[in-house]
Amino acid sequence: MSLASCRQCPRLASFLDEVKVAHPGYYARPVVPFGDDNPRMLIVGLAPGMHGANRTGRPFTGDHAGILLYQTLHRFGFASGPESVSADDGLRLLDCRITNAVKCLPPQNKPETAEIRQCNNYLRSELAALPEGTAVLALGNVAHQAVLLAQGLKIKAYPFGHGTHYRLPSGLSFYSSYHCSRYNTQTRRLTAEMFEAVFADIRHYLDE
Repeated sequence: MSLASCRQCPRLASFLDEVKVAHPGYYARPVVPFGDDNPRMLIVGLAPGMHGANRTGRPFTGDHAGILLYQTLHRFGFASGPESVSADDGLRLLDCRITNAVKCLPPQNKPETAEIRQCNNYLRSELAALPEGTAVLALGNVAHQAVLLAQGLKIKAYPFGHGTHYRLPSGLSFYSSYHCSRYNTQTRRLTAEMFEAVFADIRHYLDE
């Protein structure tokens, strides 16, 4: 089954059907990864947002969480422009690809553990296709744990924290950041300077 037509999680599939009825113009399907086919950095988010990726069909596009992300990607040379407004706006990612731990919009933005595990098969394949040395950036603890699950690693051996960096047994260079959600940026749990510091570390690593 292709990712775009996946309906393996009954709760999520039913919810997307309801959203499509309420918002006929929305994409309202599993959101496929966006960006370079051979990235030097893979960004892993949590899940599509109701009025963001679930509406536009592109990760982090059309909602508040994408504002800081795409500005930062552009600043550090990973995007052709500083904003992503629609799936057909011509924006290109450079050496970078964006995916999510869960590809479908979950109710209240909270996927269940079983759904994270079910969808982890897709993330496992995405990570397995990356060459040794690729940088992987997890946005938030759920994405952090999903990467470790996909790599068959124990979560307690690689604790989540903003700015953490681990070299995984597979050879991937694993970074984590607080998620660039509206809540985190408005409460200043995550500032632009904090977010940029993580990207500066990754840029330095890739340029070495």
